Amino acid sequence: MESIILASGSLRRQEYFKLMGLPFNIVKADIDEENSKITDPKKAAKDRAIRKVKRIVELMAGRMPKWICGADTIVSVDDGIYGKPKDRDDARQMLEMLSGREHKVISAVALYSNAKQKIDSRTSICQVTFSKINKSEIEWYLDTGEWQEVAGAYRIQGLAQVFIKSIHGSPSAVVGLPLHDFYNMLRANGYPYGG
Repeated sequence: MESIILASGSLRRQEYFKLMGLPFNIVKADIDEENSKITDPKKAAKDRAIRKVKRIVELMAGRMPKWICGADTIVSVDDGIYGKPKDRDDARQMLEMLSGREHKVISAVALYSNAKQKIDSRTSICQVTFSKINKSEIEWYLDTGEWQEVAGAYRIQGLAQVFIKSIHGSPSAVVGLPLHDFYNMLRANGYPYGG
């Protein structure tokens, strides 16, 4: 199969690529996620995923790979945008806000095909409901370090599962790569999956 440039340092996304049997190389796309003027969470996630792909296109000019994948995940409460916490205090505030509430996890994936010279993108929205969590539970969770480098300050595939009352949508989207959408994007764009 053809190798894909994964424009992400996310270990979870790498695990999904391995699960799917996709050969890949990591080239982190450092973009400024905080200074976007886009206030709509769905549009912001899509914009970030596409900007990551475009950044790799710039970096690899002249030695363009056949495929580039970028993805981004945002947590949204009351249409606010919450990405990765800056520090423990920021993570604490996010978890206090999520306690006992439903929120959206929005994951966008962008796929560049050099053969088609275009970027395809899809966005997945998942509804997640947290049970009520008290201050000592939040501190207990913060002590694990799971909150670092993840949107909304929690990992669904880790200890945070004890706080999650319900999920409506794709669990893989909450992890950071909506597998159903991504697989269909590969097929729609002619990626030789299995070939």
